[in-house]
Amino acid sequence: MNFTTPVGFRDVMGDEALVREKLTSRVQECFSQHGYRPIETPTLEVLDVMEAGGHVPEAPFKFFDSHGDLLAMRPDVTMQVARMCATRLAAATLPLRLRYTQRVFRENATEASAREITQIGIECIGAAGAQADAEMVGLLAQALNECGLKTFKIALGSARVLRDLLDLSQASQEWKSGVLQAFHNSNYVDLDELVSSGEAQEAIAQAIYNLPRLRGGRDAIQAMRSMLEPLGCTQGIDDLEETYNLLVDQGLADALLIDFSVMSSFDYYTGIVFEAYAPGLGSPLGSGGRYDNLLAAYGAEAIPSAGFAFYLEQVMEALSTPQVDRPLRIAVPKGSLNEGAVNALREAGLDVSDLEDPGRTLMFRNKDVEYIIVRPTDAPIFVALGAADCGICGEDSLLEASPDVVELADLKFGGCRFVVAESAGTTEVVEQRYRSLGSIRIATKYPRITRSYFDKIGMQVEIVQLHGNIELGPITGMAERIVDITATGTTLRENNLVVVDEVLSSTARFFANPCSFRTNPQVGQLANTLLQCVKEKEQ
Repeated sequence: MNFTTPVGFRDVMGDEALVREKLTSRVQECFSQHGYRPIETPTLEVLDVMEAGGHVPEAPFKFFDSHGDLLAMRPDVTMQVARMCATRLAAATLPLRLRYTQRVFRENATEASAREITQIGIECIGAAGAQADAEMVGLLAQALNECGLKTFKIALGSARVLRDLLDLSQASQEWKSGVLQAFHNSNYVDLDELVSSGEAQEAIAQAIYNLPRLRGGRDAIQAMRSMLEPLGCTQGIDDLEETYNLLVDQGLADALLIDFSVMSSFDYYTGIVFEAYAPGLGSPLGSGGRYDNLLAAYGAEAIPSAGFAFYLEQVMEALSTPQVDRPLRIAVPKGSLNEGAVNALREAGLDVSDLEDPGRTLMFRNKDVEYIIVRPTDAPIFVALGAADCGICGEDSLLEASPDVVELADLKFGGCRFVVAESAGTTEVVEQRYRSLGSIRIATKYPRITRSYFDKIGMQVEIVQLHGNIELGPITGMAERIVDITATGTTLRENNLVVVDEVLSSTARFFANPCSFRTNPQVGQLANTLLQCVKEKEQ
């Protein structure tokens, strides 16, 4: 018998447990001094109740209880607090100031990531305006200082600015949902395609296009204001500027970054949104924002509310991570994408001489940049975990890995197609098998992409994951069809396979680690240069 803990879970012992206890105690005492009272919420919630509050991260652990209810281990605390306040504290005197330290459970893209993490946070129910927003951001900064973390950035954005622009657009609900999804996924390639579709008027489309590309201080606020004033929707930027000024008055100017790309994966935020980052750490320390409509989802009146949470494990990792001053690190793909990637970087003005004949060396450094040479399928993981600041790989690798990265530019090379193929002349046999058994086997190297495609078309399949020679699946009878990449179709023809459907098209993408993107100006500058090079080629 194997007596190890489940993947993504671990024991905490000895000195580490003492440190966690001390940090938690300091932070909770800080919150208590500001009038926040402790609460606890249950580990399990009825899944429908959680989803009533809006989009939530995929809950990795779901159970049917003896009553037949589908339960989920909480992936977030804020929606639980909203449910609790709406159903049990409706008559309480406002504002309510609540604090907690609780475990949440989430599925992550890699097994290296924890699935059980500790959130320490606060929620302020019933207070509106810039003063309350500044209280939230200021307390996050104070909590990080209490933990001993002195170097961090808090990125401030506004969900209201985006929502007001979408309301003004008079576009279809499908288009609006697509824009929101692109922001939630940090996929600005998809966003660019949506805003260039012509569905929204030019001034609104341009403002939405520029929104995730603006970052800085008051200059970024003013740049956004200049686009919003002609449209008559400045309330969101007014609120953000007022909050920013209050925080500067608190002495937090050096820790603040205005960044309109900050948009949580939760869709319940209505006003300010913010995330905290530490140099050298691949993912945020924590996040929060204003959610004035969330309690209404649980039957109460809409009550102005705001809060945040940070992750204890992330803060402890930041405390133990040495501050290394290194140049921008780029993950460069091996194989068929290598030549195009090297050419793109050269055209962007980088010194790529070491990449032209690397031999077996996997890492190069010059005064301006570091390159690491990786498999395209590994590039998203290196970037997501912070081992590289940014990288290049095919869209297919990003879709299959589903990492937490910011997708910045379609580089327009390395084009290929994902297709469904079968042995020539077997369509009738395959369809008969599906009618008889209700399922067929699909061989592929890309189970996530394959599952997503067949779920979309409503077809039940059994996926057989292989690592090469996918074409042998139908030839040997192990699978009826395959899902694979093809550029010319030559390999398919040589193995007597024919395409029966298109899954998606893929080109090379430039993408970045969220922390690097928001704290290292070189990443955004390189993305803009690469985009400009692509546009010049297309002209």
